Amino acid sequence: MKNSGIEVVKVLNNNVIIAAHPDYREVVVIGKGIGFNRKAKDRIPSEAVEKLFILTNEKEKEQYQQLIPQIDEKLIEVMNEVILYISEHAGAPLNEHIHIALTDHIAFAIKRLEQGIVLQNPFLLETRELYPKEYAIASYVIRTINDKMNVHLPPAEVGFVTLHIHGAITNRPVSEVNEYSRLIGELIGLIERQMHITIDRSTIAYSRLLRHLRFAIERTKRKETVHEPDKLGELLKQQYPEIYSIAWTLMKVMQRRLRQPVYEAEAVYLTMHLIRLMQKDDSLEKEKPAGDS
Repeated sequence: MKNSGIEVVKVLNNNVIIAAHPDYREVVVIGKGIGFNRKAKDRIPSEAVEKLFILTNEKEKEQYQQLIPQIDEKLIEVMNEVILYISEHAGAPLNEHIHIALTDHIAFAIKRLEQGIVLQNPFLLETRELYPKEYAIASYVIRTINDKMNVHLPPAEVGFVTLHIHGAITNRPVSEVNEYSRLIGELIGLIERQMHITIDRSTIAYSRLLRHLRFAIERTKRKETVHEPDKLGELLKQQYPEIYSIAWTLMKVMQRRLRQPVYEAEAVYLTMHLIRLMQKDDSLEKEKPAGDS
C-alpha cells in the first residue's frame, strides 16, 4: 500500500469502512477498530492499515456491505482476527470471498446453536485426513470463536471451516470442495460395502487411500494424463480380479459424478490401494503418479 494511505468515504461500524484507495479507487477496508472515531474525509496513513484486509472485487464489496448490518459487531471483530490468523498460517494468498463466506457461515452456525439445531458432519474424519493443515487452522478458529463469543460450536464446525479455508487457498468455491469431500466419503462407503469390511480410520493405509482419491479427483478435473505402469494392470487383473473390479466400479462412480472421463490407469492405482487396505501393509508399494502418495 502506498504512503498516501486511504480516505474514509463511509464508516460502516468500528471495524469496517468504505474508503478511497489510491490504487483501487473505492474499497472495503476491514480491521480491528479501523472505523472507531472516524468520519468521512478522514485520512488513514498506510502504516495504520498494513495488516488489514482490503476487498477490491466489486461483487465481493457489495456482498460484504449487505452482510455487515446483519452481523453482530463483536463477531465481525472476531472474524477479522481469525481470518488474519488464517492468512498468516495458510502459506498462500486467500481468495477475498472468505470474508463473506466464512463470516456468513459462522453467523448462521451461532444462530442455529441458539435455536438448538446442531448439524452433523459425517465426513469430519475424512476432512481431517484430506486437509490436515487447514484442519489444524480451523481448530484454532473454532476455539477462538467459542472463547471470544462465549459459544460452544461443535467439532463438526471444524470440518466445515476447513473446507472454507481450503477453498480460499485454492480459489475454489466451498460448494466444489464440499462436493469432492462428499464424493470421497461415498466412495469409502462403497468400498466398505463391496469388500465387506469396516475400514480402520486410524491406519496409514486409509490415509493413503484418502489422499489418492483426492488427487485422482483433482487429476480428473484437470484432465491430467495418468500412465499405467507396464503390464501391472494385467498382473493385478489376474491376481486380484474382484478387487480390480471394485476399483473399476469406483472409477465409474467418479466419472458419473465429475461428468468427465477417468483414465483407465486410475483403476490400477486404486487396486493397489485397496489391496494394501486389506493386507494392512506396504508390500505392494509401487510407483505412483506425481503428487500422489
